[in-house]
Amino acid sequence: MISVHRAEESYRGGDREAGILSRHAFSFGGFYDPDNLRFGPLMACNTERLEPGAGFEEHPHSHTEIVTWVVEGELTHRDSTGRATRVRPGDLQHLSAASGVRHVERNDGDTPLTFVQMWLAPLEPGGEPAYTVVPGPARAGAPYAVPAAGAVLHAHRPAAGERVALPGAPKVYVQVVSGTVRLDGEELGPGDSVRISDEQGLRLLADGPAAEVLVWEFPG
Repeated sequence: MISVHRAEESYRGGDREAGILSRHAFSFGGFYDPDNLRFGPLMACNTERLEPGAGFEEHPHSHTEIVTWVVEGELTHRDSTGRATRVRPGDLQHLSAASGVRHVERNDGDTPLTFVQMWLAPLEPGGEPAYTVVPGPARAGAPYAVPAAGAVLHAHRPAAGERVALPGAPKVYVQVVSGTVRLDGEELGPGDSVRISDEQGLRLLADGPAAEVLVWEFPG
C-alpha cells in the first residue's frame, strides 16, 4: 500500500509573532486526529522554520527518540545533560530522551533556520538520555540506525534523473525535503510524504537538481 500525503494537508502550527512556523505531518499538540497518530514508531514529523532570534525555550521530553535534520541555517541545542552544540546543514542530531531530559532549540544566527524533526517511540521505555551529532557526511547516503526504535534513516540527494531504490522493509516513510521526485507515477515536492506498507522494488526518480529526501525503514 502506498499513501501519499501532501504538504498542504499538514497541520500548520507554531507562533508567527514569535518567528516560528511549524508544519506537522501527524496529529500533534492541539491538532488531534485519531486517524493520523503515527506510522510504525514514527509519532511526529515536523518541519520547523525559525526566524533569527526565535526558538523553543527549555521543555521536557521522555521515552522518545528525537532525530533532527538541519536544512538551512544553524540550530543551537542545549540540554539538561550539559551538552551545548550548533547543528549545521547536513548534520543529523539524535537526542534519546529515555527516562527524561530537558532541552532548548534556538536560532541564534543571522539567517532563517529550517529543520525537519522526527519523533520515534522506543521499543522499551526508560534508560539514560543520550545525545549524538553525525556531521555533514551523513548526506552521502550512509544509513543511520536508531536501534532503540528498530528504525533506520537514509538521507539521499540524488542527481537529476537518478533513481534511488527504497528499502523493502515492512514499513517505509518518505519525506521530501527539497526538489521534486517521482514515485509510482506521483510527483512529490517539498513537504510531501509517502507512507508505504508491504511493497517491494520501489524506486524514487529525481526530476531535477537539488532534490533531498529522507527515507525511514521500520519493522512491521
